[in-house]
Amino acid sequence: METWRCVRRGYGRCMAGRGRYSMFPYPLKSLGGDWSTPWGDLQKYCWRRHISSCLRWPGHYSRAPYPYLSSRHFSLNCRPPFLFESGAQFQYYNWRPDQLSNTSLIHLSRYVMNSDRDEPSSKRRKHQGTIKRNWEYFCSHNKENTKDLEDRNVGSTCEDREDKFDFSVMSYNILSQDLLEDNSHLYRHCRRPVLHWSFRFPNILKEIKHFDADVLCLQEVQEDHYGTEIRPSLESLGYHCEYKMRTGRKPDGCAICFKQSKFSLLSVNPVEFCRRDIPLLDRDNIGLVLLLQPKIPRAASPSICIANTHLLYNPRRGDIKLTQLAMLLAEISNVAHRKDGSSCPIVMCGDFNSVPGSPLYSFIKEGKLNYEGLAIGKVSGQEQSSRGQRILSVPIWPPNLGISQNCVYEAQQVPRVEKTDSDLTQAQQEKAEVPVSADKVSSHLQHGFSLSSVYSHYVPDTGVPEVTTCHSRSAITVDYIFYSAEKEDTARGPGAEVALVGGLKLLARLSLVTEQDLWTVNGLPNEHSSSDHLPLLAKFRLEL
Repeated sequence: METWRCVRRGYGRCMAGRGRYSMFPYPLKSLGGDWSTPWGDLQKYCWRRHISSCLRWPGHYSRAPYPYLSSRHFSLNCRPPFLFESGAQFQYYNWRPDQLSNTSLIHLSRYVMNSDRDEPSSKRRKHQGTIKRNWEYFCSHNKENTKDLEDRNVGSTCEDREDKFDFSVMSYNILSQDLLEDNSHLYRHCRRPVLHWSFRFPNILKEIKHFDADVLCLQEVQEDHYGTEIRPSLESLGYHCEYKMRTGRKPDGCAICFKQSKFSLLSVNPVEFCRRDIPLLDRDNIGLVLLLQPKIPRAASPSICIANTHLLYNPRRGDIKLTQLAMLLAEISNVAHRKDGSSCPIVMCGDFNSVPGSPLYSFIKEGKLNYEGLAIGKVSGQEQSSRGQRILSVPIWPPNLGISQNCVYEAQQVPRVEKTDSDLTQAQQEKAEVPVSADKVSSHLQHGFSLSSVYSHYVPDTGVPEVTTCHSRSAITVDYIFYSAEKEDTARGPGAEVALVGGLKLLARLSLVTEQDLWTVNGLPNEHSSSDHLPLLAKFRLEL
């Protein structure tokens, strides 16, 4: 066991106990639960140095010229060339260093999985293939409700009118490479090659090109990859990109990209959920809110508010999640506010780290939540253990956050327009600084939007739950596209209310799949889908 720890960490230990020394010139790479290093390096740093004469290997022969490798702890596989036939027993006495070439790869596999936390064998190495996802249409005159994924032209199946604006939105958590490698235990079921960024990014870009959405809301966008690959690639496809990196030392963030042929940018509004002056808000999650103007041949076309976020994962910190959501809703309210007091249509996308039917999900859809007596670990619906049973405090966040229980800024903010402070009258500036009278503190949260979910979260015919993410530990729904719905659309989702002004009509959505469907292709990521999340896609119509 000591040897295995040494090999994994890239150092050796001398018999005399004089400390550790490096076995390899760089740390072993860990992907998919395996460790690997070029054979030439292992040969150079083992056989040509004093390791073989001073390192104690469990069960070793005295001063053996190679380490004794026990199949009980790990196996040795070399590619290329193949040292053993598939399923052949490893014979120690036949093994020689000269059987390997300098270009061979020594592959140090994990221990044999025998703990309850390891994924069952039924979830590993399934046959490869693709999951078929269909378009589901909601146009009443369209007799054909579903079409193949390859048919991208959703608009051709729905009624064309001059007094409307159709657009499509994709929400996609593309899985940051740094987070993948930091959490490699979640991808034990994956083949190592499919986890490399050089393999994953072309697949992700291929999906984006194929669906050709007008608006992209991307999560877990790694900063260095965004600057060198993601943004240049999307700009070459006609997108304008806006990005907000997570605060602190986190390497990823959220991006909203839109087709410049369809929209003009009115404002960019990043939201940082971390507040150093508020102990509750010590997490580095963020949101991003854009106000877009459709490019249509009209003197005054309505604007559309697009929001994207990635809320905290921790299932036991529902207080932080609700506060982060309230901060995002307050910014949306500020950005989407019109001069007449109404709000423009809203599309809110992201990874909310909450399951359907949870209190947080219900709050988004129903616009209200009484959290009195609610356990902190039950807010997102992810926590199944007995931990996190502390009751939410009333109020959840302190007054100095400046957000009311109605999820709006308590001090009215000046709308973000293309004007300088000198353009505002003294009366306008004074009015902007007048605090709104705070409601009596209670355990009731509210927001003023009428939001519906694009997806129903259950397979219509069977009632089996749909999933948006799948890895070695779980398969659930945490990704959503919410939108301000027309009155006729709100009937499709329980608890939804009529939009304040107008709304969006859902024309079509790309179907989701079940956990069982995903494990038939070895879960996520795989050869064809290069994230542990599925892309969500919907097409909307804005009545003009």
